[in-house]
Amino acid sequence: MSGRRYLSRRVLLCRAAAGFGGMALTALAAQRKTHFPAKAKSMIFLYMDGGPSQIDTFDPKPRLERDHGKPLPMDAPPTQFNDNGNLMASPWEFHKRGQSGIEVSDLLPHMATCADEFAVIRSMTSDNSEHTAANYLLHTGFAQQGRPSMGAWITYGLGSESENLPGFVVLDSGLIPAGGMDNFGCGFLPAAFQGTLFRRGAQPIANAESREPSREIQRTKLDLVQRLNRGVLDRLGAVSEIEATIANYELAWRMQSAVPELTDLGSESKATLDLYGVSDPATADFGRQCLLARRLVERGVRFVECLTPKIPGVDRWDQHGRLLDGHTKNARATDQPVAALIKDLKARGLLDTTLVVWGAEFGRTPMSQGKDGRDHNPFGFTMVLAGGGVRGGTVYGATDEFGYFAVENKVHIHDLHATMLHLLGLDHTQLTFRFSGRQMRLTDVHGEVIKGILA
Repeated sequence: MSGRRYLSRRVLLCRAAAGFGGMALTALAAQRKTHFPAKAKSMIFLYMDGGPSQIDTFDPKPRLERDHGKPLPMDAPPTQFNDNGNLMASPWEFHKRGQSGIEVSDLLPHMATCADEFAVIRSMTSDNSEHTAANYLLHTGFAQQGRPSMGAWITYGLGSESENLPGFVVLDSGLIPAGGMDNFGCGFLPAAFQGTLFRRGAQPIANAESREPSREIQRTKLDLVQRLNRGVLDRLGAVSEIEATIANYELAWRMQSAVPELTDLGSESKATLDLYGVSDPATADFGRQCLLARRLVERGVRFVECLTPKIPGVDRWDQHGRLLDGHTKNARATDQPVAALIKDLKARGLLDTTLVVWGAEFGRTPMSQGKDGRDHNPFGFTMVLAGGGVRGGTVYGATDEFGYFAVENKVHIHDLHATMLHLLGLDHTQLTFRFSGRQMRLTDVHGEVIKGILA
């Protein structure tokens, strides 16, 4: 070898670009090419943790009114708790809304005013009736922990248009869903693509604030830390955790200036704050989340998830008892902010390029649980989409006359994911990452685009 020292490809990558962490950071800071022209540039997921009842929101069932109090006249699979009573009619009336005539219940009067923007999928199905597994399936396409979240897949596929903010942001409500932070993880994707949790309060990012007397001193210390980290990469080769640390230190440095400006709502007009209900204690939490979501996509963030607010005395949308009380309180907290987000995005010309999705891991049963609740139902429930290439004023699919099982144009979670990616310009069969000996994807080996809701 004549004393020559040859570099392996791994070491070359480490030295030339700080390894895959540096490459991931570059990808996050620049928009990638899509597989085909995209309708949407970003996505906001309004997660209704726990499972709102489809037959009390967007899927009216007159048969329940006629047969209220009677037994369910068909065989049904075991439910989560198997404490089922007779059929229970919805406490809310349904009315046709907008020019499209989509039926929405009085539980959601503000969202009802946006009906012409909605594609209502009434035939969603899931594989799981337990919160944690169903959450993993909804968020990652797989019912066990450890897979990349849809937000991670989207930022992996598209990068981010923002240089100073993460590509994938989760807005904390004080109520992390069952399954924990694995719902927002990067799984086997590079660590730079995991979701960043923005907490409530003066310091949204944990430990991101500077403790140095000046930014110059902080920058000098950061440069030293980065040189040490790159030295470790030179010696060890590509190490995901170190690569992510290098990328995240630089992003955190830039976020120290970007995040305070983002979260300061002082530049918003009183009319906008009132639209979202930021000054009303009942709607302030989710109103602020929805307003921040709009501000995030304005600044180029690719994927934002808003979490259901924590309401004293109410267990999310998971009403196994006291349905009327629990659903009313959850709707009061979220209905106005959701409608405000749709209207605000449209007024600013952003709705056409922002896909908004409202929904949860499953729905509820048509029978009562106990006296006045509903159990989990993954066999037929509702999701609502708006903007970003969705054909507004559309109802797709149907459940049976009791609202229990999807019977027309069944849609699986994999199909929903395939459609989200399609609207963002990504072919779900081509968005892959090699892991454990095969090409992995968000939709596994399944998924069909729901063409009936596309504009």
